[in-house]
Amino acid sequence: MVKILVVYDSGTGNTEKMAFAVAEGAKQVNEVEVVVKRVDQTSLDDLLNAEGIIMGSPTYYGQMTAKLKALIDESVEIHGKLEGKVGAAFTSSGGTATGAETTLLSILEAMLIHGMIVQGKAHNKHYGAAAVGSPNEKEIESCKELGKRVAKLTLKLNK
Repeated sequence: MVKILVVYDSGTGNTEKMAFAVAEGAKQVNEVEVVVKRVDQTSLDDLLNAEGIIMGSPTYYGQMTAKLKALIDESVEIHGKLEGKVGAAFTSSGGTATGAETTLLSILEAMLIHGMIVQGKAHNKHYGAAAVGSPNEKEIESCKELGKRVAKLTLKLNK
């Protein structure tokens, strides 16, 4: 069994919907345990105890929320101990061209600095799942696909 941790922050509930869709996709893979946690309920031990970490945040001025950034800032205490874990990101934003890609990249950048393996995608939504406002059916499917891809890669790397 491998553990996938889905960590999210959500102000309106949109990113929370995405988090549970990501988790649903990851749960489709056998031998995978999925834990979903709000960022303010997530500890460094939670990060250490997962083989895959998927982080989600609303887009705030083209960046992740302060709460998610605070967890990442705190993770300096475990720097080097997340190396080799699989990572991915998702975001919800207020509209098109409002910073979703830069938000995803800000999360992925922190993961790369930790030495994590980032799960990208060759066709469309390269940096992670993104939604405008409340996620529609297509965006929910993108979240499920992200969770499933991360779960498969995490399982493959931990066999």
